[in-house]
Amino acid sequence: MSQNYAEHPSMFRNKPFGFILSLLLIPVVIGVIILVVWYLKCRSTKLEINGDEIILEQGLLSKDRTELNTSSIRTVKISQSLMNRLLGVGTLSIFTAGDTPEIQVDGMPRPEVFRELVKARQDQA
Repeated sequence: MSQNYAEHPSMFRNKPFGFILSLLLIPVVIGVIILVVWYLKCRSTKLEINGDEIILEQGLLSKDRTELNTSSIRTVKISQSLMNRLLGVGTLSIFTAGDTPEIQVDGMPRPEVFRELVKARQDQA
């Protein structure tokens, strides 16, 4: 099993203005609370490709784990605003069957690398 992509959502690159605002609010103490909660939320979400499986793990104390086989994936959609494109992050939506995404994660770094890895795995199968 080779692991080529294992990332957590990015804090600063996903929402740079929210990050700067949180830093400005540190003297009021609410900025520290916002940053800690945001950091824990980002670190408790992980998207990875392991072999022919895509695994999304979410949760800090209790875990929610979603596994998809790359052969069952129909579409990988990347949504990026102009700022997201400049900073290299985006929202990944993975569709298997139906109109709702099986997996959707905001703020993922290098989303185009993820899509290319999924395509390569599908071509190998």
